[in-house]
Amino acid sequence: MHACHACGNEIDPGLSGVGRRDECPHCRAPLHACRNCVAYDETARYGCREPQAEPPRDKDAANYCDFFVLRKGPARPKEEDPREKALAALDALFKK
Repeated sequence: MHACHACGNEIDPGLSGVGRRDECPHCRAPLHACRNCVAYDETARYGCREPQAEPPRDKDAANYCDFFVLRKGPARPKEEDPREKALAALDALFKK
């Protein structure tokens, strides 16, 4: 089973796999994105375990990575943005 990184719905890559312009049939998110790849690892340098890959800035956007392999299983949950978390803590601290 393959799942979309954005909506979590099951997708069928077909016999030819996932191309650069393929989108999720449910939410239209790009499927050839870092968050859908087996090498995606938030804890690794640049978020990728593939040492030869040139990592894009936006892990949710479609990319041209030659090392992309569609990940099987449910989508990993997105981690909370640390900047937003810090701003929320400051707002709570200085709230009148």
